[in-house]
Amino acid sequence: MGADRARSADPRCPAAARRVPPFSRERRVSPPVQIVSVSSLKGGVGKSSVTLGIASAALEAGVPTLVVDLDPHADATTGLGVHPARGQDIGEVLRRPRRGSLDRVVMASAWAVREGRDSKSLDVAPGSARSSHLDRSEYRDRDLGRLERALADARGYDLVLVDCPPTLSALTRTAWAASDKVLSVAEPSLFSVAGTKRTMTAIAQFEQSRTWAVPAAGVVVNKVRHSSVEHRHRLAELQELFGPLLVDPVVPDLPVWQQAQGAAWPIHRWPGAEARDISGRYTAILEGLLDAAA
Repeated sequence: MGADRARSADPRCPAAARRVPPFSRERRVSPPVQIVSVSSLKGGVGKSSVTLGIASAALEAGVPTLVVDLDPHADATTGLGVHPARGQDIGEVLRRPRRGSLDRVVMASAWAVREGRDSKSLDVAPGSARSSHLDRSEYRDRDLGRLERALADARGYDLVLVDCPPTLSALTRTAWAASDKVLSVAEPSLFSVAGTKRTMTAIAQFEQSRTWAVPAAGVVVNKVRHSSVEHRHRLAELQELFGPLLVDPVVPDLPVWQQAQGAAWPIHRWPGAEARDISGRYTAILEGLLDAAA
């Protein structure tokens, strides 16, 4: 599909701050499906929470969405109120990715079921520890296309969100290989800033050393306390480092978010002003993703 696009000279900015030509490889998922990986090479920053926040916004907006839980901890699966049977998980699909294998494991989220939504309004390809068998050093380049092949069956969705493991693993690279965009999740702390730099550099190196391309990347800043001097300092540092890659708005650290997640409930359906604040921010993030894909 056209000539290879130029690589970014800055390893922090893998083709993300500008519009780019189409993939230099043939996509197996028909448009207009957008595949977004939510990633971080540092645990504890709320990566799965960001996935759930965007999923909540998508359900509220009526955007048919599939969440693919590649994290062996399966927090996104739990947060969506899904309890799969043994073997009904994305690890089984990736072990033998063939036509129809994805349909056999996809389940409707409890969020959608409670609201009586139509099929494919918000579905989940559940995660489990079984997917960790794919994280092995001898994973070959051709194996990185397994998720992309599986997602050839992801018809009827406008958005696919892939919750990645918090490591630079074969599973993470498999997600990147299938994605149109990677969102790196950060928090305003010293260690997370360093982890975000590693993530963005890893994306650029992934593109340079392999046949796969990640057309765009961005940084979502989570768990922000604007009253904290340290947080304000780290936010300014992230802005200086990543500039236009920083997603606006940031997501505040509010107790209501943990309450909604503990109840496996979409934040857009949780009562109170704080929930409305967070909901509005995730709606804006979703709209930015959809506008960028238009």
